Amino acid sequence: MSTATGTRRPFRPPHRLWVAGPAARDRLALVAGPFAPCAVAVALVPFRDPSLRTHAALFLVVTVVAVAMLGSRTAQVPTALAAAACFDVFHTRPYGSFGISAPADVETTLLLLAVGLMVSRFTARARRLEAGTATGAGYLARLHATAALVHTARPADTVVDHVCGELGELLGLVACRFEYGTLLGRPARLEADGVVTVGRRSWDLEARGWPGGEIELRVWGSGHYLGRFMLTPGTGPAPTLQARLVAVTLAAQTGAALEAAR
Repeated sequence: MSTATGTRRPFRPPHRLWVAGPAARDRLALVAGPFAPCAVAVALVPFRDPSLRTHAALFLVVTVVAVAMLGSRTAQVPTALAAAACFDVFHTRPYGSFGISAPADVETTLLLLAVGLMVSRFTARARRLEAGTATGAGYLARLHATAALVHTARPADTVVDHVCGELGELLGLVACRFEYGTLLGRPARLEADGVVTVGRRSWDLEARGWPGGEIELRVWGSGHYLGRFMLTPGTGPAPTLQARLVAVTLAAQTGAALEAAR
C-alpha cells in the first residue's frame, strides 16, 4: 500500500529452508575429499588380486571425479594424491607400505594420479560452465517475466511490487521498497552501468562488499525521474556485475510501466 510519503510496503524475503551453497560444498569436499578414496581402497581390500589392480584404480578415479563434481579445485589435488597413496598402500606389494616392488604397479600409480588430476579438473570446469549457463537462463527468465507483466497493462503498482521481489532475490536483499517523488538524502547508488557509487566516487563492491545503509536504484521514464528503489543489502557476498546489470534493466522496465501509467 502507498503511504503519504509515496513509499511502498517493503519487500521481505520469505523464510526458506537452509540449502548448502557453493562455499559450504567446497568446505565439505576439502575436508571429506581425501578420505573418500581411502575408504574405497579399504572397501576393495577383500577383493584384492594382482589381476584386478586396474579395476581398483578405476574405482578410485571414479571417486576422484565424484569429489570434483561436489567441490572446488582446492579439493581436487588432495583427493587425487590421496587416491594414488591409498592405491599404493592397499593394492600394491608390499601391502601396508608406500613401497612398490613391481615396475608395472609404479606405472599404474602414476597414471592414477595423472588421470585423477586431469579428469577432476575437466569435471570441475564443466560444473562451472553448467552453473554459469543456469544463472544466465535464470536472469533471462526474470527479465522475460517482468516484460510480460509490463505489457499486460497491469497497474503500475503491481509491476513495482513484482520488481521489488525480483531485486530482493537477485541481489540478496534484506528489504526493498519503492519511493515516489523527490530525492531525499544522498544514499549510495546503483548506477546504470552496474557500478555502485558513494558520493561521487566508485565503490569497490567486489573487494569491500556493500556500503552501509540503503542503496538507491533510480527509475526513469522518457528522461523523467519517476522514483527509486531503496535496497537494503543482506550479509551475503556482493552480487556479480551481471546480476547488477539485470537489476538495472528491471528498474528500466519499471520505468516503462510507470511512464505508461502517467
